[in-house]
Amino acid sequence: MWQCVKQQVSAAIHAPFELTHKHPLNTHSAFKHYKISDASQSFLVKVAPIAQFELFEAEANARYILTRDSDFIIADTITLGKSKEFAFMVLEFLEDINSKDDWYLCGETLAKMHIRCEQEMFGCDEDNYVIGQPQPNHWHKKWHIFFAEERLGFQLQLLAEQSTKLVDIDEFVQVIKPHIPHHVSPSLLHGHFWKGNIRFYHGKPMLLDPASYYGDKFVDIATAELFATLPDGFYAGYQSITSIELTPLLRDIYQLYPLLLMANRFAGDYINQSKDKIKHIFEQL
Repeated sequence: MWQCVKQQVSAAIHAPFELTHKHPLNTHSAFKHYKISDASQSFLVKVAPIAQFELFEAEANARYILTRDSDFIIADTITLGKSKEFAFMVLEFLEDINSKDDWYLCGETLAKMHIRCEQEMFGCDEDNYVIGQPQPNHWHKKWHIFFAEERLGFQLQLLAEQSTKLVDIDEFVQVIKPHIPHHVSPSLLHGHFWKGNIRFYHGKPMLLDPASYYGDKFVDIATAELFATLPDGFYAGYQSITSIELTPLLRDIYQLYPLLLMANRFAGDYINQSKDKIKHIFEQL
């Protein structure tokens, strides 16, 4: 595989690339990560079984959209490829261990991305993946239908197909729709926004592992609050551009989605957390 990587990188950068160093990296990602280098430059390589090539295609598309429509630093996609057994994605290697973490700027940049969008519908041109789990993005005119069906209903159905039925799916989807905003403008979302997918490069915020689509901007906020607390500076920066209007019930509804993703991916305690979240949602209705 590595010979194939070397050849494709050389073709992409229009110069010979001699792969002299290869180091595995520890990440929270579903894919194996490597830093590859020659005497003058380095790249990040993601590796997965060949059947998952389309996951890299979807990520490359999300990176293109975020690069085009946000001020976040997004590592460029150098090339995608396959060997006999593996799929790979080669990205710019961007690392600045001495960078200052400017969380105010991060919040400000996210808010600007959220309000910049001129899209009139919810979804995306292509389906994509979060932590290796499928994320359908069929276009919808109504956000409450999109989120209830394409996000919650879809993930609950995947769990049911694995003999894990958490709730009557049709009933839950119908009950939850009135409590999802009916009048909301589409925003470009990262799709899996949390502290682990944020880095800083020369003081500027950089996003990792996007699964972008167009939806309610508060999905990004709710997802971030589920996994790890963001610094106060982030909220100050965000609210210097636009307000955060996220009720406890809506926060729980939006946070159920990443919990269901994790339950489908890892099972274990994430199934119990999903059950607890559903119970808490019902208690607030």
